[in-house]
Amino acid sequence: MHTELFEQHRSRLTGIAYGMLGSLMDAEDVVQDTYLRWAGIDLATVDAPAAFLTTMCTRIAIDRLRSARVRRERYVGPWLPEPIIGSVEPDPADVVGEAESLSLAMLVALERLQPVERAVLLLREVFDYDYTEIADIVDKSPANCRQIAVRARERAGDLSRSRPTSDAENAIISRYVEAVTAGDVDRLAEIFADDVVLWADGGGKARAARHPLFGATRVARHLVGVQPQTPPGTEVRLVRANGEISILGLLDGTPIGLIVFEVQDDLVIGVRALLNPEKLERLQPAD
Repeated sequence: MHTELFEQHRSRLTGIAYGMLGSLMDAEDVVQDTYLRWAGIDLATVDAPAAFLTTMCTRIAIDRLRSARVRRERYVGPWLPEPIIGSVEPDPADVVGEAESLSLAMLVALERLQPVERAVLLLREVFDYDYTEIADIVDKSPANCRQIAVRARERAGDLSRSRPTSDAENAIISRYVEAVTAGDVDRLAEIFADDVVLWADGGGKARAARHPLFGATRVARHLVGVQPQTPPGTEVRLVRANGEISILGLLDGTPIGLIVFEVQDDLVIGVRALLNPEKLERLQPAD
């Protein structure tokens, strides 16, 4: 009975933990810890299993995030969340479906928040819990949770950007590939917003820019400049990383790089390049 009830809520718990930690592996550890604690609970004492499990999972994730932030402060270069990649067409049966709906842009924005702030904003804005429910989860009053949410929104910015159409994304990817292949900086810059930002996560284990790059021409020049470093025989595959259109590079079936595009108003406003091999090795490209 414990397992059956738990499995009904696994996707939601995975999404919450992933939203808190930005790592699917860490999220799965949190969910497993939640299950182990749940398995020892007398179900006769639990009135609302969903609320009970959400509270348990969120509090474990808050504790994990506090220790994770210490590690991230020592990270070499920009730190990016570990993406979840899937096919261009989403699988409704995917157990991490709710986690996959959290864009990298959103996860990066949430990194600006303290753990409890992150939990409150995530539960409210992404998972649509009301403040009374959130108050029980984080052990605060509803009024306090509202105040926390206001401060968190000010720091994290807008989390509710609409996603571009597939046609717009496909057009951008096509223009990107053509421009990079031709080595044409000017053509590539045309798909970028003037204030586009590029972040490259090498983690000190792969060659990558140690600081964000700003501006359409500078980002385009960088991307064209690093193109010759792509190993011969690299397969390029179009995927979705957390719902955002992306290009995955594979060498002999092993991921060697992922470029994620944040698109708004038919222009790329953010480019996130994941190059850290420790993060890449956990990616599972869809067949």
